[in-house]
Amino acid sequence: MSENAATINEEETHRRFSFGKMFRQYGTFIIFILLILVAQAQSDAFLTERNIMNVLRQMSGIGVMSIGMLFVILTRGIDLSVGSIAALGSVAVAIVVQDYPLPVAIAIVVGLGALCGLASGILIAFFKLPAFVITLAMMTAARGFALIFSDGQPIMPGDAGRPLQTFGTSFTFGVPNPALLMIALFAVAFIFLNYSRFGRLIKAIGSNEEAVRLSGIPVSWYVMSVYVISGALAAVAGILVTSRSGVGSASVGAGNELDVIAAVVIGGASLMGGVGGVINTFIGVMILGVIGNIMNLAGVPGYHQQVYLGIIIVVAVLIQNGTSLFRR
Repeated sequence: MSENAATINEEETHRRFSFGKMFRQYGTFIIFILLILVAQAQSDAFLTERNIMNVLRQMSGIGVMSIGMLFVILTRGIDLSVGSIAALGSVAVAIVVQDYPLPVAIAIVVGLGALCGLASGILIAFFKLPAFVITLAMMTAARGFALIFSDGQPIMPGDAGRPLQTFGTSFTFGVPNPALLMIALFAVAFIFLNYSRFGRLIKAIGSNEEAVRLSGIPVSWYVMSVYVISGALAAVAGILVTSRSGVGSASVGAGNELDVIAAVVIGGASLMGGVGGVINTFIGVMILGVIGNIMNLAGVPGYHQQVYLGIIIVVAVLIQNGTSLFRR
């Protein structure tokens, strides 16, 4: 009888507190806080308002792309084309804004990004082709179109692009406008993912696609739609880069797809689908920004930064996902 009582007490204690479960739920925040402490210990300049705003501005493009990537990964997909679509968006807005009013130019460019996502989504969702291969092809094609449209040269929007540049370099309530837009899009994505039928279904598709299909849901349409969203947001990221730099360039977003995937995974999303959240993804983006900022403040050479960043990302993901011990 005493042995049974001890077993019950042990089970109750385990239910009350599980280190592994706690860390999987809050690991992203723990890593973020630890990085902030390390950064502040490294340099007193880290927690200054100027530096924090600089990190937010620099990560705005990655952040916007990570929202679309989260939606894709939730359905057990992947989108390698986001960096190239951002480049296409950067070049396209610099060209289109010279002939159309800014709101119309932005709508055209976002539509162009959505069209790229639609092309990938149709092939993936309806023709059942591998997402890795299709988005890799789109990555190459979108970058190629950006180079064709720009003739391999930076595009200056001229006087017509002044309102766009003003937006990208201005502040509202002390926060850079690109960062405010990123935060607003994260807020919309949070509501969309957690309180809409669409959000619940894309999580369900990633968890058990066959069960969702058998319940009568048109799974292919939902899978296609997340690539459309990802493409549109990648184009928005390209527009943000042009608004900050004042130049449309086909070199925008080179390698960003890996940073975006890393941010989403560091944020706790599973590449197996069905698991992930908007707030954690935002923290994942900030973790990448803080890592880069720490190395800049420490004076780490650029080439070395790539090596250290890769190592830190792997360590962060290992910690976030936990060891087999934590999962018990």
